Amino acid sequence: MSAKAISEQTGKEFLYKYICTTAAMQNRFCCATVTADTDWDRLTQDHPWLLTERLVVKPDQLIKRRGKLGLVAVDLNLEGVQEWLKSNLMTEITVGLLKSLCFYLLGVTEEEFYVCVYTSREGSHVLFHHEGGVDVGDVDTKAQRLLVGIDEKLTEDMVTQQLLVHVTDEKKEVLASFIVGLFNLYEDLYFTYLEINPLVVTKEGVYILDMAAKIDATADYICKPKWGDVVFPPPFGREAYPEEAYIADLDAKSGASLKLTLLNPRGRIWTMVAGGGASVVYSDTICDLGGVDELANYGEYSGAPSEQQTYDYAKTILSLMTNEKHPDGKVLIIGGSIANFTNVAATFKGIVRAIKDYQGPLKEHEVTIFVRRGGPNYQEGLRVMGEVGKTTGIPIHVFGTETHMTAIVGMALGHRPIPNQPPVAAHTANFLLNTSASAATPARTRNTSFCEHKLSTIEFKSNVCLSTPLAKATTLFSRQTKAIVWGMQTRAVQGMMDFDYVCSREEPSVVAMIYPFTGDHKQKFYWGHKEILLPVYKNMADAMKKHPDVDVLINFASLRSAFDSTMETMQYPQIHTIAIIAEGIPEALTRKLIKTSDEKGVTIIGPATVGGIKPGCFKIGNTGGMLDNILASKLYRPGSVAYVSRSGGMSNELNNIISHTTDGVFEGVAIGGDRFPGSTFMEHVLRYQDTPGVKMIVVLGEIGGTEEYNICQGIADGRITKPVVCWCIGTCATMFSSEVQFGHAGACANQASETAVAKNQALREAGAFVPNSFDELGDVIKFVYDDLVAKGIIVPAQEVPPPTVPMDYSWARELGLIRKPASFMTSICDERGQELIYAGMPITEVFKEEMGLGGVLGLLWFQRRLPRYACHFIEMCLMVTADHGPAVSGAHNTIVCARAGKDLVSSLTSGLLTIGDRFGGALDAAAKQFSKAFDSGLLPMEFVNKMKKDGVLIMGIGHRVKSINNPDMRVQILKDFVKQHFPSTQLLDYALEVEKITTSKKPNLILNVDGFIGVAFVDLLRTCGGFTRDEADEFVEIGTLNGIFVLGRSIGFIGHYLDQKRLKQGLYRHPWDDISYVLPEHMSM
Repeated sequence: MSAKAISEQTGKEFLYKYICTTAAMQNRFCCATVTADTDWDRLTQDHPWLLTERLVVKPDQLIKRRGKLGLVAVDLNLEGVQEWLKSNLMTEITVGLLKSLCFYLLGVTEEEFYVCVYTSREGSHVLFHHEGGVDVGDVDTKAQRLLVGIDEKLTEDMVTQQLLVHVTDEKKEVLASFIVGLFNLYEDLYFTYLEINPLVVTKEGVYILDMAAKIDATADYICKPKWGDVVFPPPFGREAYPEEAYIADLDAKSGASLKLTLLNPRGRIWTMVAGGGASVVYSDTICDLGGVDELANYGEYSGAPSEQQTYDYAKTILSLMTNEKHPDGKVLIIGGSIANFTNVAATFKGIVRAIKDYQGPLKEHEVTIFVRRGGPNYQEGLRVMGEVGKTTGIPIHVFGTETHMTAIVGMALGHRPIPNQPPVAAHTANFLLNTSASAATPARTRNTSFCEHKLSTIEFKSNVCLSTPLAKATTLFSRQTKAIVWGMQTRAVQGMMDFDYVCSREEPSVVAMIYPFTGDHKQKFYWGHKEILLPVYKNMADAMKKHPDVDVLINFASLRSAFDSTMETMQYPQIHTIAIIAEGIPEALTRKLIKTSDEKGVTIIGPATVGGIKPGCFKIGNTGGMLDNILASKLYRPGSVAYVSRSGGMSNELNNIISHTTDGVFEGVAIGGDRFPGSTFMEHVLRYQDTPGVKMIVVLGEIGGTEEYNICQGIADGRITKPVVCWCIGTCATMFSSEVQFGHAGACANQASETAVAKNQALREAGAFVPNSFDELGDVIKFVYDDLVAKGIIVPAQEVPPPTVPMDYSWARELGLIRKPASFMTSICDERGQELIYAGMPITEVFKEEMGLGGVLGLLWFQRRLPRYACHFIEMCLMVTADHGPAVSGAHNTIVCARAGKDLVSSLTSGLLTIGDRFGGALDAAAKQFSKAFDSGLLPMEFVNKMKKDGVLIMGIGHRVKSINNPDMRVQILKDFVKQHFPSTQLLDYALEVEKITTSKKPNLILNVDGFIGVAFVDLLRTCGGFTRDEADEFVEIGTLNGIFVLGRSIGFIGHYLDQKRLKQGLYRHPWDDISYVLPEHMSM
């Protein structure tokens, strides 16, 4: 959603802080908020003016016409305010509860004015009326108005001459300055609506008494420094629920779209719908079938949310719907249109997890679930959903694209029977059409209930040569269209190439990509069976220069960079069509794009769109979904029906409906869900009117805006002569007791004429074919199509099977169609999910259990949760082996390397390469030698004698400096801990007996730290209870213990590297006097 209402207090704070005007602003920041829990003593301390001034009190909860409702009290002192609040605060008014009230300093109520600024596609409108106040009446007809075009400036002269014609001369200067300042503030802070009524001007200055405002929430990344953290209040009459705030927070942190509005938490009908347009259609259908009073929520998830995000969304809804029982049980409708790019199985996994977690409450509350979905890998998603129903015992009814999108609503509400065995749709892997299928139009599957007499009114007239004020192309795409894609969207590009191939195009439609974050290079794609290379350019100028035949750009840039990249694109006259995919571009920037595109004759599709498709010719990005849907909906060849929709997901549903009821789609465009899309319904309808191949037109409009009335006018004026089937979604909005912002930014009616009901009625009266509900849209399309076929206007062509397109390996594996031995196997870590997992333990649990470094090492090295004492022992080993001064070989090498100017990794590697049997690598060898001797039953003396006889050094025995008389305190610390905590120390005791023998011969032949750690670790592995004897021996054999020294000593080596860099030591050169220069032996003799 873009335009969001803010509280009056927030709006006034913005105005007082940032308006630039010569008019003196009075009562600045004199506002106090009161709730039922307000501490009045504290309030008067913070706002001492409350004790001395005359006050105005009113609710600040987005209530319209507060004065008319008697909810504004004026000219009160503080005691009067408190008395007024006793009878009004926390009272129910019409559809809501007065919970928060504000009071302000009373302005001088002399002559009152009205001023309003609002945004339209063409610019910003400024309305002014010299008679403001609660009785201002219909300002749209009475007020003076001024349209300030996009990128134009408002001047005081314009205001004075066009708006202030009925204002006395002494107030014109102040008002003109104020209105200009207000307008500049409006544009700078990305307001979309700002109304002040009344506005009072006295000799002291300007008083703003009442204010209502909306801002463009998508501009947060631009306006954050000035806005701060804006709290958007809910519409009056609806509570602000913490679950809504939770989902809003998830939405803000996600690239996907997640929306939730609670309408009636006690209702029995709950929805979990994928897609902004689809979510409105499901709500409409529920209300049409009498479920409005039981509809609990409105919401949607779309834009390919991750499994974890879908899980979080689903569990929130399941938690809410199992809070309170309903005597008739409850239903959950998990619906959606046919997805374009969302992996349905992946999102369903999150929902399935949530259902499993809530299976107890769901059964207790007698919840029945109905599922309908289509799109990439939807069959696997439906299978998983059906399986969870069987395993949990929850009634789950599952349907795919063979079932009309909203049919499950009728099933859920008991208006239609639930099929025992729903038809099985073809698998996603089925990339070939059934060549034996008849090309004839399929039989009618639903009863038609619209006005039958309309049939006689269908007349097809020859194409009228229509001229439009814009020099834009009538034909946007052809079989020769060539495009550049902005953004590294390899999946979308491959999808476009597969579409081109299945349409039998001679060459790919995408000739290059632009990605400014890498250098120029080539990217590999498939053209049928063959691999091809596509150039990727760092800047647009190079791409345009090297590909002068390109006329379409598909812009996948993010919402922050889409504006700049699109403006740059329009500098090149070769481009006549641009598709902008990003959602969330601020309206002010979109309107600048529209203005520039109109000036340059460029057609913009989007923003906030999946794009469009022209079967047999060209498709934009992910439009139309996977190849199975392309083939099932016959999008590889043209039909006779052209459509235009706002919703991308619903455009794919239209592909499905039209393919089942007619000879298919000629062209389809989703213009996008924003309030001001780059191109309008009418522009595309007129293009279709002028296109000979289009025989009928389908328009899927929606609540919000007035664009559909242009179609009415076009039909009435004879500009549109081809049959138009039209339905506006959002009819449920008029049944809700409070305002609901639907999934699309533009899906909100600001006046009666913008409601879906009003627009459907107007279209019906104008002569368009309008069904009674979305459920009947397919029937009406079929009705019109059959009539055109009967009249010979449409002659269905013979079906020709398309060429076969090989499936990508990655997608085939996703579908479970192939298997391949993995190149690697791992059992210690899994990073694929939402949360990192160490040996089966989520990282959050690792921290929650405070496992420490020793515990993590136990998970990753030993695949076990080791006992606490074992984890502590590992950490002690790392501490005592961390360093042993700069003289040892490893540290020496690290220092020399660091002083030679090498980087950290190179210097560390240089030191680590010295580790072996002679330096630090004795842990494994000592463990092996002592274990073998002990297990063989050799006495300590026998072991020493045998090693001497074999001429083999005993690993872990001996130290260069330490001796029996100068013990190594590291060994002593470890020995004390091991003796105190280990269940058994048999091998350590054996090694200590060996030490007694060796030190009797030479005092420095002690059990050193390497040897101690080696034998102690064997005792740990064998006696901690976590390993079998074979497993313990295997860990010793594979070199695990040396890893302790490598890991520990790396700490010290890095320390030496940093130390040398910090000391800025130069290149090391060994001194001559420390080198003995000798001649070869044969020369010395």
